[in-house]
Amino acid sequence: MNPLTALARRLGRKKWFSDLGRAFVPVDLAVQRRTKGRISLLALLGLPSMLLTTVGRKSGQPRPVPLLYVPHPRGFIVTASNWGGPKHPAWSSNLIANPEVDALVRAKTVRVRAELADGELREELWGMITRHWPAYDTYAERAGERRIRVFLLTTLD
Repeated sequence: MNPLTALARRLGRKKWFSDLGRAFVPVDLAVQRRTKGRISLLALLGLPSMLLTTVGRKSGQPRPVPLLYVPHPRGFIVTASNWGGPKHPAWSSNLIANPEVDALVRAKTVRVRAELADGELREELWGMITRHWPAYDTYAERAGERRIRVFLLTTLD
C-alpha cells in the first residue's frame, strides 16, 4: 500500500481530517473539472475517485460531486456518508430521484444506473467499502440516527 494511502486511512477517523476533507471538496471538484478527471486529490492519496454528476431533483441542472469509490464487478460502490453529518448529502437524494447518471472515472465518462442498497446487499457493500476506507465506520457513528446510504453504480456501457 502507498505510504500516503496508509497515512490517510489512519487519519481518516479523526474529526479534523474530516473537516479538512470537507473543505477540500470544492478544490477537488475544480481540479477534476479542469483536468477532465485525469487528476484528483483522492487519487493523489492513492484512493480511487470519481466525479459523479447527478441531475438536481428540483433544478434539473447537472450537479457534479467528487467521491471515493470501490470497484465492484458490476461497476462501483459509493456511499453518501457526508463525513458523518446529520443529513444525507443532496447528491444522494438526486441519485434516488434520477438514477441514470454519468461518472467520470480515470478521465473516462461512464454511464451508470444507481441502486440504493438495502438489506443483505447493503451489508455486503458496506463491508467492501469500509475495507478500503475504514473511516466510514466512524462516519456512521457520527451520523447518529441517520443510516448512511450506500449505492451500487452499475455500468450501462
